[in-house]
Amino acid sequence: MCHDEPMRAAEFETTVSPGGQIALPPEVVSEIPAGEQLRVVVMWDRLDEDWSAWRAASHERLESAYCPEDAIYEKLIDDPAIR
Repeated sequence: MCHDEPMRAAEFETTVSPGGQIALPPEVVSEIPAGEQLRVVVMWDRLDEDWSAWRAASHERLESAYCPEDAIYEKLIDDPAIR
């Protein structure tokens, strides 16, 4: 895809209809010339059980890298005598 002019972008929130349609806000539609080719990126929050399980497992794995002796650093951070 080669352009002489920089690409323009619009960010907005919307929902997907039961039929799978994504509505564009009228103010966005009015900015896009008819027939213009678009690049679409769709993002959404993953709030399902798989995501929660993945977060718990990654947190557990991160914590497993620390040994009990590492707790000394936490004590030093909270020690008012060191500040």
